Amino acid sequence: MASLPSPSLFFFLVFTFIHFCNSAEYLKLPLLQRNPLLSPAQLLAADTHRLSGRRSIVKSPLISGASTGSGQYFVDLRIGSPPQRLLLVADTGSDLVWVKCSACKNCSNHRPESTFLARHSKTFSSHHCYDSPCRLVPHPKPARPCNRTRLHSPCRYEYSYADGSVTSGFFSKETTTFNTSSGREAKIKKLSFGCAFRISGPSVTGGSFNGAQGVMGLGRGSISFNSQLGRKFGNKFSYCLLDYTISPPPKSYLTIGGSANDVVSRKFSYTPLLNNPLSPSFYYIGIDSVTVDGANLPISHSVWAIDEQGNGGTVVDSGTTLTFLAEPAYRQVLAAFQRRVSLPTAEDLALGFDLCVNVSGVFRPRLPKLSIALVGKSVMSPPARNYFIEAADRVMCLAIQPVKPGSGFSVLGNLMQQGYLFEFDIDRSRLGFSRHGCAVP
Repeated sequence: MASLPSPSLFFFLVFTFIHFCNSAEYLKLPLLQRNPLLSPAQLLAADTHRLSGRRSIVKSPLISGASTGSGQYFVDLRIGSPPQRLLLVADTGSDLVWVKCSACKNCSNHRPESTFLARHSKTFSSHHCYDSPCRLVPHPKPARPCNRTRLHSPCRYEYSYADGSVTSGFFSKETTTFNTSSGREAKIKKLSFGCAFRISGPSVTGGSFNGAQGVMGLGRGSISFNSQLGRKFGNKFSYCLLDYTISPPPKSYLTIGGSANDVVSRKFSYTPLLNNPLSPSFYYIGIDSVTVDGANLPISHSVWAIDEQGNGGTVVDSGTTLTFLAEPAYRQVLAAFQRRVSLPTAEDLALGFDLCVNVSGVFRPRLPKLSIALVGKSVMSPPARNYFIEAADRVMCLAIQPVKPGSGFSVLGNLMQQGYLFEFDIDRSRLGFSRHGCAVP
């Protein structure tokens, strides 16, 4: 991740194994939502901080953690022996898995139940500074010399996010525990993760991080959670995000490994996953064109390109709520919506959005239709609720923001992804998406 996301949807991932198709097991992460607590202004500020043989499947429920006041996706990870339960932010834009450890010196809400108690686990150990996994993480500067022969020479890491947030501590290994559909427990040994002794910066200490005890990196690097489990379950993961305004909250799932069932897979549209050597953790896709109410917008292809400095491009991010577009594209999209919206505009509300409309007395407000054509001749045509949010009572705002040239990349946030099943196929370097297979009401 560039920095941690702060969406208005929050999800809590609970791992359970169930059987799938030919009795292969997978870990299932159900997704439930509650009403978000962040105001539109808080949501906008938090998102801005961020931008800077047979295969088994891991599949688990996602449950909104909005009641904590946080703007993150949470995963409930059982780690250690005996297992300790910790809530981690699920982030597709970073690689490192890390938790607040009991020795953390500046962790907010520092209570025993809010940190990992390494001394209470029989299977905890730090990687030695000479171990090969230690070469996969960034180290504090100036680097300490590694004593190859000394038994207690732990691997020290220091992991930074684009907004300046930092976590540092020992790069360690531990056992994780999951429940299977047959009622037995399954253990995965030697999950590599950061045992954090210090954290700093808005992404990992601010209000948007409330309720979290760490981060589960789901990026493309070798130390991410999905990459480590991918060696056992298959080099894919998928998720489905549902409308957070629905009550009672519906369920959907994050799946690590395996593949979608045959019925759903036949209905996938695919676009290639692109590589940016200067930002290898992110899931980049290519945009060909954008239309509003069927009218193609005059946006140059160069607006979507990744330049030699690694800026630009478009990232699919489950952790950022809003969608961010390169400024030239954003201006075209905004102007097109302004021309076509027939509802009265809502002004002087200080909501932080460039287009808000008053929908008082309108049962089903008619909002312009957005479509995004991706490389590979696939098209995303989400419903209006994916890019308009109710920012105030009976006021709908365009939930898209500009990214200034040279300051980052475009982002398809989780609001834009609602109601789609997304499959990240790492081996084939492609992203599949479908409106089928997501438990949309």
